[in-house]
Amino acid sequence: MDIILASRSPRRRALLEQVGLKGFKVVSPDVDEHIEGNPSPAHLVEALSQRKAQAVLAGADEDDLIIAADTVVVLDGAVLGKPADEREAFAMLSALSGNSHRVYTGVTVAQGDRMATDPEETRVTFRELEPEEISCYIATGEPMDKAGAYGIQGVGALLVSGIKGDYCNVMGLPVFRLGRMLAGFGIDVLALAAG
Repeated sequence: MDIILASRSPRRRALLEQVGLKGFKVVSPDVDEHIEGNPSPAHLVEALSQRKAQAVLAGADEDDLIIAADTVVVLDGAVLGKPADEREAFAMLSALSGNSHRVYTGVTVAQGDRMATDPEETRVTFRELEPEEISCYIATGEPMDKAGAYGIQGVGALLVSGIKGDYCNVMGLPVFRLGRMLAGFGIDVLALAAG
């Protein structure tokens, strides 16, 4: 059995390694991320994580275990994806300044004909940001490939004044929830970490 991370995110890969999962494979799923209708953020990330898991499951061996995730940032009901350019990043960060927002991640674990999906929600509060600070942060390049135009695990930590919930969720993979889900598939992550 192989464990396969269905993601191109280096942060998700690092989080799996951090909790002791070693030797897993990484496959970047090629999926359509458009969802019909107007689903809630939790349903959106659940559906997209399932779609990613199914795409990788189709080419995997029957006993392979797939881990997939999808993350969105939500401010006042609006989903903030990855910024298209620096101007959009500036607009997103300006909107987040001095406000609280929510980060939702859907996690799917799949093996054979079994699939489990759960959402995680974390509340993040930004301090008030000056326009010059936003421009400096954008100049680091960090915002450009991240939902909501920031990364809490990097320089973006300087923007965050508070967090309520799973910190790892804000990075894109709620490892506590994932650990409980993997236990349901017979994988004891703590035992694997212990060697």
